[in-house]
Amino acid sequence: MNFYEDPEQAEAYVQMAVGYDGRELIARLRQHLPDGATVLELGIGPGVDLDLLAVHFRATGSDRSAYFVERYRQQNPAADLLILDAVTLETDRRFDAIYSNKVLHHLTRQELRLSLARQAQLLNPGGLALHSFWAGDGEEEMMGMRFVYYTPETLAEQVGGEWTILESTFYVEMEENDSLLLLLRRGSGSSN
Repeated sequence: MNFYEDPEQAEAYVQMAVGYDGRELIARLRQHLPDGATVLELGIGPGVDLDLLAVHFRATGSDRSAYFVERYRQQNPAADLLILDAVTLETDRRFDAIYSNKVLHHLTRQELRLSLARQAQLLNPGGLALHSFWAGDGEEEMMGMRFVYYTPETLAEQVGGEWTILESTFYVEMEENDSLLLLLRRGSGSSN
């Protein structure tokens, strides 16, 4: 069973995440994406960032956890929601951008490469991806979940030729330089 499929564990995560959101990440996305654009969020969890995205964009929420999708749907019956695995992303829909906040660090490095390749296929021409990760080296398992940490260099190694790196920078979530923002544009080559 997925950690977040267990209602008790999922609700414990909801309580732990109170006070944290991707407000600054979404503001960064807005610098590159016009209001009204279509955005797919990977890993909505309790839906805090999906609510923020929906203020400016036509937002679609997704999660691998049916529990989180149904929890959000009960509070927001009109919401556009999908149950998606972040690696395979089995949908035929297309988006202007894909967003995640501290979700893709649960994937192995190989799974992240596969996910990014699949994300490029789901984007309209010139589409964007903005993802955040915990900064550091190595990986660990906590409470049955994998956490893979990245530096700007190790994160760039995961990015395939279908992307241009627009930005890969540290930012603060809890303490200085504890997090990385990765902003990609569908295209080829890379630049920092």
